[in-house]
Amino acid sequence: MVEKKAVKIKVEDLVLIFGKNKEKALELLRSGATKSEILRKTHCTVGVNRANFEIYESEFFVLMGLSGSGKSTLLRCLNRLIEPTAGNIYINGDDVTRKSHKALLDVRRTEMSMVFQKFGLLPHRTILENVAFGLELRGESKERREEKAQKTLDTVGLHGFEHQFPAQLSGGMQQRVGLARALTNAPEVLLMDEAFSALDPLIRTEMQDELIALQDKLRKTIVFVTHDLDEAIKLGDRIAIMKDGVIEQIGSAEEILTNPATAYVAEFVKQVDRKMIITAGTLMHKKPTVVRLGKDGPEGTLRKMRATGLDVLPVVDDQYVFKGFVWVTDVIACAKKGAETVQEIILTDVPTVATEVTVEQMLPLISATRSPIGVVDMDSKHLLGIVSQNAVVIEATRYDEQEIAHLQKLANNN
Repeated sequence: MVEKKAVKIKVEDLVLIFGKNKEKALELLRSGATKSEILRKTHCTVGVNRANFEIYESEFFVLMGLSGSGKSTLLRCLNRLIEPTAGNIYINGDDVTRKSHKALLDVRRTEMSMVFQKFGLLPHRTILENVAFGLELRGESKERREEKAQKTLDTVGLHGFEHQFPAQLSGGMQQRVGLARALTNAPEVLLMDEAFSALDPLIRTEMQDELIALQDKLRKTIVFVTHDLDEAIKLGDRIAIMKDGVIEQIGSAEEILTNPATAYVAEFVKQVDRKMIITAGTLMHKKPTVVRLGKDGPEGTLRKMRATGLDVLPVVDDQYVFKGFVWVTDVIACAKKGAETVQEIILTDVPTVATEVTVEQMLPLISATRSPIGVVDMDSKHLLGIVSQNAVVIEATRYDEQEIAHLQKLANNN
């Protein structure tokens, strides 16, 4: 039974309209008018157009799109830095859009923290004082807030810099301070608005890796805004792609790449290196014909091969644990000898992978063998499916004729 995920944030029919004639614009939007029609008739701009989605507890959820798509606007609606025009936002089932200003401030101080693109550090305060600032606003004692701030600085790798000032730190280190300040409040939800886009590419990659490591440890619910698809793919459990205030599609990187919901999404992801994303779980044949040890002898195995037209089949034991592959030439020789089992001809030195292993990671495996790849549960070793060499080659070389010729040559040599 699949465990149901707890919903942390729920957004219902969220609309954000900029301009003075919002009521008229909202009426037109609900009647089906386009963004450009509404702008022409009311001089109002639709920032977010009827967004509906859920974000799960401990999920890394990415909002992405080009400039003007509405991603940052939507993020700022979640903590009401921008007031929504219509719709509802629930945090832990509690409607944030209905809260008073005082109650909303309490949510921002205890349940949500935000990290901005521009670090927003106080230049006249030390790094420790900057990180402890939110706790100061909460009214915590100096001793207690500095103790918490120091622990967070240690977590983000800034031990020893607590008494320096922001101007003495590099851009990447200043962004770590911003992240530490957000984490010190122990928020349940972390909102990050283009947090790494102002950094140099190398530092940006380091910060992405740092955030992934922190998330593995802290398991926060993170909503991250970016215009960079590679960054979204690297960080996000799920990605929401936006255009003109509309959420075009929500899904994992693999779901979006393999099944784009709209022509815009298909074009958007066209240049992504698919072999970095597509996994064994997507490519595998999920219910392969198998040879069962103790039940299928050589003759039974040959019958299955004739029925399927395959010259190689996976072998499992009575617990469905994967044992390897048998090949038709070996099975025929075994049958001629009058053997009762295929045990002695099982090729056991074969590649096995988990469902999340990518095509790029499978490429070296197929270059060293002629065998398909067994996809197994890494704990039980139960067979989940098989991936053919052709499937890996085709997916890896979809746009690369030189690479496909090279891999075909390797496969033929083996």
